[in-house]
Amino acid sequence: MSITADNLPDDLAALKRIIATMAQDALTAQAEIARLKFQLARYRRAEFGRSSEQLAREAEQLELALEALESDQAERLATASPAVAAAVETAVEAHKPARRPLPEHLPREDRRHPAPCTCPGCGGALRKIADEVSETLDYVPGRFKVVRHIREKLSCRVCDAVVAAPAPDHAIARGRAGAGLLAHIAVSKYDDHLPLYRQAEIFARDGVSLETSTLSGWVGATAAALQPLVDALAVDVLASDTLHVDDTPVPVLAPGTGKTKTGRLWTYVRDQRPFAGSRLPAALFFYSADRKGEHPQAHLKDFRGVIHADGYAGFNELFIGGRIVEAGCWAHVRRKFFDVHAATGSPIAKEALDRIGQLYAVEKIINGLPPERRRQRRQLQSKPIAEALAAWADSTVRQLSRKSELAQAFRYMRARWTALVRCFDDGRLALDNNPAERALRCVAIGRKNYLFAGSDAGGRRAAAIYSLIESAKLNGLNPQHYLADVLARIADHPARRIAELLPWNWQPLDATRAAA
Repeated sequence: MSITADNLPDDLAALKRIIATMAQDALTAQAEIARLKFQLARYRRAEFGRSSEQLAREAEQLELALEALESDQAERLATASPAVAAAVETAVEAHKPARRPLPEHLPREDRRHPAPCTCPGCGGALRKIADEVSETLDYVPGRFKVVRHIREKLSCRVCDAVVAAPAPDHAIARGRAGAGLLAHIAVSKYDDHLPLYRQAEIFARDGVSLETSTLSGWVGATAAALQPLVDALAVDVLASDTLHVDDTPVPVLAPGTGKTKTGRLWTYVRDQRPFAGSRLPAALFFYSADRKGEHPQAHLKDFRGVIHADGYAGFNELFIGGRIVEAGCWAHVRRKFFDVHAATGSPIAKEALDRIGQLYAVEKIINGLPPERRRQRRQLQSKPIAEALAAWADSTVRQLSRKSELAQAFRYMRARWTALVRCFDDGRLALDNNPAERALRCVAIGRKNYLFAGSDAGGRRAAAIYSLIESAKLNGLNPQHYLADVLARIADHPARRIAELLPWNWQPLDATRAAA
């Protein structure tokens, strides 16, 4: 839960205890960060000695662990009230590195913020005293730049009050990273799968020296800034009546052990394009520390409708009572027979593939048609194909060894038959669960690059940002342009109108950024 002014206690002693606890947690995290940095430096010095390959991998693991700790800490502070965050930051200020000036070689772009024309107190005329200048490091595709925010500072000729232009809103409080740079870092990490320490190395080649700890802090604060939008996305997606559901493992660093455990990322995809539905596509991700069925039950506690799933037993509780109905996945069935045919060249497996292929041939014809026309065509063509497949399967499987892979493929299909044929009676349903599998490809590619998530909090953060990036891509948006525009606006965007920033509603302030 976020710590805001509304949920803080009025009792001064209790408030002090909260701040002291947060400060102690921050100091503990700083000590762990310092320990890991010392260990990392030792590995780096030994990198070219004996067992250098193993040491390099352990160094990468330490880099990712550091990223997670620093991002977690920044996200916690970003969700606290300003007063609490400031108090905690003051307590740990001595442990933070000093800010460096922004590189002189980068091009500067001036943005002037004029002050009021008259004194807001007495209405008197104002005279200029000076300009206050603050600099923000920003990024536009292909290059860095520095934005100089110039705020006029005036004094009143009548009452001598000093008036200044209001400070520009930033996506992250007390930050000096522009929205374009924050978006670039997030997209590079979660869509291009570049860990932050590698991004820091790339930035250094452009003469921009940024500590990994700085990037980690920005990622945590960015995730906190975007959370209201992710919450709105979740409400919208889970209000659908059909969803594609799947999950995939993700290694997560187990605290204090140096080893990894297996967490899960779950995806819930809405894709009504095949039946010309009115709601635009979106992908929602959740993280959990394990694969227990209680997690999808919690995610879908208010959902009513049909989910396309792969037969995972953890979903079974969802279908009790009829509030949620299962639609099976013909792609999983086809894959079972394909594996047998690829390994053995079995003509029976080939015939099964051909019969399933006839179902997909019908789908190509009806793709994009309204639900009722899809249902009619399936009743006329697909249902007889499926009934013939079932009869052939039942007669064929009796001739096979029960232990054979081919017999297991037939049993897998027939055990899920009711869910598999449900789509022939409902034109809104798809033949398979491929939209969910496509949404999870980003996780599969990322696993190969970043090895693991640094913490459970890092897994939740990844799920949130994956949700926005994948939903943007499903709607034909460039995620870099989308997130840069949203981050530039979200700090002062009215909470009651947050849905305006969802990918399918988004209208960029700069129309040139809408290009995919």
